[in-house]
Parts: sequence; C-alpha cells; structure tokens
Amino acid sequence: MSTNSTPSGAQSEFRKLCVVGLGYVGLPTAAVFASRGLEVVGFDVNGDTVALINDGQVHIVEPHLDILVNGAVARGKLRATTEAETADVFILAVPTPFTDGNKPDLSYLESAVKTIAPVLAPGNMVILESTSPVGTTDRISQWLASHRPDLKLPHDHGEQSDICVAHSPERVLPGRVLLELTSNDRVVGGLTQHCAEQAAAFYNLAVNGRCLMTTARTAELVKLAENAYRDVNIAFANELSIVCAELGIDTWEAIELANHHPRVNILQPGPGVGGHCIAVDPWFIVDSAPDATPLIQAARGVNDGKPGQIVEAVKAMANDIDNPTIACLGLAYKADIDDLRESPAVNITRTIAWHIDGTVLVVEPHIQSLPSELTEMKNVRLADLQRAYDDADVIVLLTDHSGFRNHPPVPRADQKVIDTRGAWRKT
Repeated sequence: MSTNSTPSGAQSEFRKLCVVGLGYVGLPTAAVFASRGLEVVGFDVNGDTVALINDGQVHIVEPHLDILVNGAVARGKLRATTEAETADVFILAVPTPFTDGNKPDLSYLESAVKTIAPVLAPGNMVILESTSPVGTTDRISQWLASHRPDLKLPHDHGEQSDICVAHSPERVLPGRVLLELTSNDRVVGGLTQHCAEQAAAFYNLAVNGRCLMTTARTAELVKLAENAYRDVNIAFANELSIVCAELGIDTWEAIELANHHPRVNILQPGPGVGGHCIAVDPWFIVDSAPDATPLIQAARGVNDGKPGQIVEAVKAMANDIDNPTIACLGLAYKADIDDLRESPAVNITRTIAWHIDGTVLVVEPHIQSLPSELTEMKNVRLADLQRAYDDADVIVLLTDHSGFRNHPPVPRADQKVIDTRGAWRKT
C-alpha cells in the first residue's frame, strides 16, 4: 500500500459525522470537526453525558474544550444522542480495556459496531480511533458484514466494497488534546488503498499535520509501539529510582546529572504508570506475540510493581504511629487532569487504606466525589489541601498537580513526606 501523505482521487465532501463514544477522545474530536463546519452528532450510551453536551457543557477536564463545545452546540453544528443516526463518516472512539488476565476486551467496540450497522449506507466510511490489537480493523469489517449481509465490506470485497473501513489511532496528550488533534501528524491505515485515501481526505479537513497512509494492521501496531516504547523507558526510570532508594541516592539528582550527557535522556520516575494507553497498549502487543516480547513484559512488571514499593514505604513510616493519618495527594494518573483511568495513585491509596489502621485523606482538586474503588473504604475521605497538611502524619504526593507543586508542605518535626514525583525536592 502507498504511504503517500497526500491522497489522490478521494472524496472531498463529507457533510455529516457521527462520533460513537463521547469520552476523552470522542468529544474533543467531535468538537474539532464541528468547528470545521461539519454537522456532527455524538452517540453515547450515557444519557447524562448526552444531556450535558446538548446543554453546551462538558463532563471532562480539558483546556478550552468547554468553550469549543459550547460554541459548536450554539451554532447547531454539534449535538449528542443516545440513538444511532445516519452519517457519511462514523468514528468509533470507545474504550478498549483489558481483562484481569491482560487480554484485550473488545466488547465495547463490538457493541458500537452493532449500533451503527443498521444505519450504514453504501458510500459511508467507518474509522476506528480506539487503540486496538493488531487485526481489530479487519474484525470490524467482519462484524459489519455479519450485521449487514446486503453490503460489500473490504475484508471480503477489497476495492469493490460499499463501505470504507480504516484505522487512525489518536495520538494526543491529555491537557493538550485540542492542540494535538489538529497539529500532530496522523497515521491513517485502510483495509484497502481507497479506504486509506478516503480516511486521509477526511482528516485533512481538520488536521494541519500530515496524514501518513499505510495499512490498517501497520497503523494498529504503530500506536501500540509508540506507547510500549514509552512504557519501557519509564520502567528504566522507575527501576533506577528503586536502586537509588536502596543505595541512599537522590534519584532526581542522579537522573538530572546523567541527562547532561548529550545522548542520554532518562525520563522521570513516578508511582507507576497509568492512563488509558501506556499501561494498557503494551499488553495488546504481548497478546499478539507473547514469545517475542520479553522486554515489553519485563517493563510492564517493573511499572506494575512500583505502586507496591510506595505502599511499603508508607507502611514503614506509619509503623510506629498510633492511628496514623495518611494524606494522599492526587488520584489522576498525570498532572492537572481529572482522568483516573488505570491510575496507580488510586491503587496506592486503596492499598494504603486497606493496610493502615488509621485515616486516609484524599486530596484531588479535579473530582467532586471519590471513585468507586475508594467509596467502599470506610477510612478514606476527601479533604482539602490545607487540612491534609495540618492533620497528616505522613504526606504522600502521588500526582504533581500544579496546585500541589506551587504549595509544598512545610513539614513539622513529627511529619513525614514521600514525594513520588520529585516535585518538591528543590523547595
């Protein structure tokens, strides 16, 4: 398949877009295309989310997203629904988590395909944006064919198909989603050359970066490889932090000095790895090639083991304190967002509450209530930052929100601090 960044002979008029899944990727994507003048309808199974968007509001924290959504809704270019509608292009942006056995769970995606199948018409295009195991785009084509035997799908009919099916994985950073949706290069993989060209033509409506065409399978692996690469490098930093702790060395000073070498760029360690991508995507590669991925699996082991190291450090500090109060600062997996998906901070907080015969104060400025994993813990409660500083025997920084970085504690003589992010080391 051609890898040209400029499609030739592709359709240029796409009037209506349906985005299935209005979460951290789907809603910004819908808003961006609506801002380009397309009629956009967002489908979501959550009625509260739909109602909120139709009122011009948002349910996630992302800079400037509220302004973009409100404007698109006010202009009549964006609306949300719980019923599937006809469209020219369908983007699937639903979760693709993994099971307890680290196996891909494609049930949300299969449900999304079942939802849109009845309203598909010849000439439509279906684009998978959800990060997925290699071969998922082909499976979507097969699922569509099972629901719509009257349509020709590309897995079976190639360039003679009625429907284009493609994969273009999101490659955005929370907190910079709107900027990166338009500025980043886009990898576009089609089940056929025509599918790739059509998808590239569509993204060129909103993307200022290049649309790089390839096969669907290659596009699937590219996204997984990007996040596995980051996971492996984070694992090195996290393992180095464990070594430094054993040797009594300041981890961040050692990394800072090592990074003065012109060909060394060690990442910053933390309490583990979270989020919907980096902690998940490597397992998709492992599932496809378990015997060929020892390095990826080892990195996952290091990063999954880091939360336990933090818990043990807290237990050691609280061991000689009667009825201790532990302040856990931050639940989000990264700074200044509200995304708790696969966050090691949540796991650490829950484990501390389970093992400590005392009180756990949670400070997370981006949420209004505790997540379900913590509501069942009777000794866990939300608190503001000042109360945490005043009452805690042990302060544990888990997420380096700017509000925490800018207001470090002034520890009492009897107060202990664990800074898992190195945010306060120079204060």
